[in-house]
Amino acid sequence: MTEFILYDQDNAPQASRRLLESSKKAFGMIPNLHAVMAESPQLLAAYQQAHQQFLESSLDATEKTVVWQTINRFHQCHYCLPAHTAIAHGMGVDKAVIEALREGGPLPNPKLQILHDTTLALVRDRGQLSEAQQAAFMTAGYDRRNLLEIVLAIGQKVMSNFTNHLAHTPVDDPFKPFV
Repeated sequence: MTEFILYDQDNAPQASRRLLESSKKAFGMIPNLHAVMAESPQLLAAYQQAHQQFLESSLDATEKTVVWQTINRFHQCHYCLPAHTAIAHGMGVDKAVIEALREGGPLPNPKLQILHDTTLALVRDRGQLSEAQQAAFMTAGYDRRNLLEIVLAIGQKVMSNFTNHLAHTPVDDPFKPFV
């Protein structure tokens, strides 16, 4: 098995050092995911940019959590599920929503359930949505922009989920209570 390095600001490739500094400022630490991604400054930069762009999307904190966790659960990401559980708590997301996403149960709100179902369909079916699925999404109160924002999140989560599968990224201490 390939061993991946958990880089820090001292041993990372030069082009990754300022990116890791940015991670430390944003999270108060260098998450192990970022430490692994530092091997490829391009991947880390792309991931950070995609993450920031999704944070700036029109979806609220709960909706972002639904999208992230739907993708993380589908990809069975051992790292991102607990990490985004901790993030969701920090964002003030309702505990019932957090637990439903972690356990794969129904969401307590029909609009959030449609968001989950649409995100899952997009990931599972590689971007193919039927007219009926699109109509249900729009009827729930979402729009074309929201569909494209889900695509952005899928790109972000593919980068992180696949990296974690390859590297067997160790879960950071702050996220361990949510494993």
